[in-house]
Amino acid sequence: MDVEMPRLILCRPCLADVPTLFGFLGDAQAMQHTHADASLRQCRRRVAVHEWHRRRDGYAPWTIVARSDARIIGWGGLYDDPFDPGWGVEVAYFFHPLAWGQGYASEMVAACMSVADHALRLPEVRAFAHPANVGSRRVLEKAGFEVVRFVPEMDRFLYRRHRQELKAAA
Repeated sequence: MDVEMPRLILCRPCLADVPTLFGFLGDAQAMQHTHADASLRQCRRRVAVHEWHRRRDGYAPWTIVARSDARIIGWGGLYDDPFDPGWGVEVAYFFHPLAWGQGYASEMVAACMSVADHALRLPEVRAFAHPANVGSRRVLEKAGFEVVRFVPEMDRFLYRRHRQELKAAA
């Protein structure tokens, strides 16, 4: 299922997206607070593994496209991390540096939380943020996430957000 928002389209990644995604997912500076793919092959594998999980679970990260010019600007969404399992369903987002600071992460996380709450009815979603990544921490807190604890082995804060119940129509 693709998700369309006022400024973004979240769509299933295809292999043709991988070179563009690798342009920032493989950039150590752009990914300074998280994992950077070491090669195009590693990036292709990451996307393919997540797509296998989408078929199994019904959700996985999307390619994030700017509506204004149909340009790929990010990758992210809901997933149960196949490369570091055991944390439950997470939301994560990775953007090209040219897309930073424009509110795209907040818009994308809000859409993901709507899908998590209403379509998937997930009881809880988690997220991680590096202490120095103030912008990402602000995005999560604005979306209703709360810090659970600091995870020293990951050098990240673990966040959690419980499902928002639908308000009864008045």
